[in-house]
Amino acid sequence: MTKYEFDIVTNNIPKYVQVYRNIKEMIENEKVKKNEKLPPIRKISNLLGVNTSTIVKAYELLENEGYIYKIVGSGSYVTEIKKYSQVSSATDDKIIGFDVGNPSTDIFPIDNFKKAINMALQNEGPSLFEYDEGLGYLDLRNSICDYLKDLKIYTNPSTIQIISGAQQGIDIICKTLINYGDVIFCEEPTYSGALEIFKNKGAKVMQVPLLSDGIDIGILKLKLEKIRPKLLYVMPNYQNPTGISYSKQKKKKLIELANEYDFYILEDDFLSDFRFYSEDNNTLKSYDDSNRVIYIKSFSKILMPGLRIGFMDIPIGILNKVIWAKYSSDIVTSSLVQKSLYYYMKYYDFKNHLKNVEQTYKIRFDSMIDLIETKLSSRIEFNKPTGGINFFMSLPKGYSSIDFRNYLVPYGVSIMPGNYFFDNPIEDSFFRINIASTNCEQIEKGIGIIDKNLDDFLLKYKNNVDFKNNKIFF
Repeated sequence: MTKYEFDIVTNNIPKYVQVYRNIKEMIENEKVKKNEKLPPIRKISNLLGVNTSTIVKAYELLENEGYIYKIVGSGSYVTEIKKYSQVSSATDDKIIGFDVGNPSTDIFPIDNFKKAINMALQNEGPSLFEYDEGLGYLDLRNSICDYLKDLKIYTNPSTIQIISGAQQGIDIICKTLINYGDVIFCEEPTYSGALEIFKNKGAKVMQVPLLSDGIDIGILKLKLEKIRPKLLYVMPNYQNPTGISYSKQKKKKLIELANEYDFYILEDDFLSDFRFYSEDNNTLKSYDDSNRVIYIKSFSKILMPGLRIGFMDIPIGILNKVIWAKYSSDIVTSSLVQKSLYYYMKYYDFKNHLKNVEQTYKIRFDSMIDLIETKLSSRIEFNKPTGGINFFMSLPKGYSSIDFRNYLVPYGVSIMPGNYFFDNPIEDSFFRINIASTNCEQIEKGIGIIDKNLDDFLLKYKNNVDFKNNKIFF
């Protein structure tokens, strides 16, 4: 039996998708090597007992996603998919962690949250350990509605769904709206966790490039003329990974397009509480007068990520489906966490905590901007954001951010390679720096290390590309 003789199962997943997934996994696990020739279409179709058209479709998917390339008259070959080393700042506190997005523990309101937990235990008793109603604890939903007024979102608790973090919220919306083969539009680049969920649901993902003021409306409209998506996923304020914020005009235009072309917008909001230098940090939801925006908010960046709690404000037309999808995921989010959060928001000055977090992030943001502009901007491409915690940069053409990441780790700095944020894995020169977990001293030290070693990297890796039949692979 050869390595290509895998089982094709009779189920609701098309055979060509099964072939695609099996070969993709073999490439990612390096069971087939860079530039290795894949079996001819007729040979592998005979091996697997499927039509040649099934293999053609599978190979087309692999080529579209950058896993293989074709040479006319010769066949299909494996593209190198570079991997970065597994050393991570999340597990090594000696490394300056520009790769992780969780806030540093010094901004956690631990003492006050302890008091809130004790208050919940004292006042709620055994009910803390029972299931709450499907939408979540009513008092917490009321508090969230009050909190949302500061973001100019005026809603009511009957459309608020408590969730176990933003990631679960995205998954629930996919369960609600997306069937196998449905189209989802999203930004390019975008949050890698969302891309993974979309693909796992069998959706066809189409990315639309970002401009300095938000998604490219011209390209979006051209795509909408030909293809009708079920969903558009966006992060309009301080986008991850680019830090880009949408203009007011673009936010309103997205609402118009959602009405015109009949799709929902999934707004993932993790940082619009803070102004920074943005001309408009209002949420997309605050402009939604047509019930087109599904609003997701996590407390991970503004409170404590380990709580694993967030919420959605849901258009009434899909509310019941969302409730059932949430129930099928984990029934309800922890009652202890919900009620503790309620007492914290009510009695321990949540607004003052947000002001402190904003001040902390802004000081770090200003420090990073100054260091990038003075030390790196002449050698690395960089679009200056108006706020947030993400900075998206690009090495000169012909260099790999994965190589750069692996090069920097021994010096004590870790960055996030940009290929995580693209549906096409060949996008490799970009990288993200995140300042959520680093203080100003670490930021200065980390950028100093990058500055000191950047020229050496550019020299050593100048010719670290492969040329094969006039095609470049990183």
